[in-house]
Amino acid sequence: MNEPTPQHTADLVRERMFVDDRASKWLGMEVAAVTPGHAVLTMTVKDEMLNGHDICHGGLIATLADSAFAYACNSYNEFTVASAFAIELLAPGRLGDVLTATCTETSKSGRSGVYDTVVTNQNGTRVALFRGRSHTIKGKPAVAS
Repeated sequence: MNEPTPQHTADLVRERMFVDDRASKWLGMEVAAVTPGHAVLTMTVKDEMLNGHDICHGGLIATLADSAFAYACNSYNEFTVASAFAIELLAPGRLGDVLTATCTETSKSGRSGVYDTVVTNQNGTRVALFRGRSHTIKGKPAVAS
């Protein structure tokens, strides 16, 4: 029997994780791409996502980035969770904006990883920079094979 390719594994994780990813679905996120150590998710800013300043709540931008981080760090089908993250909010998200979170693995060693996510709007304007640190639980798959 042939060993699955890294991309096949990433595709499996993308498909099976999204089935149970109620938070990302609730916010209307779409998983545009997952490759080993990399993920791209999108989210359109809706009226109920606006805060009292009529801009997208920063916590929801962080949630989009965190979801991209989750898909990127689980793309090897090893159960991986966030151990920490930090976010810099650079520009507001506005009603109707399509935000794209592109997450890339920066470092992965043993059970620890560092992932950087850039969130942009439909014009390519950087909205946020997010850095997540991950912790992998060895021997436990992210999704059933």
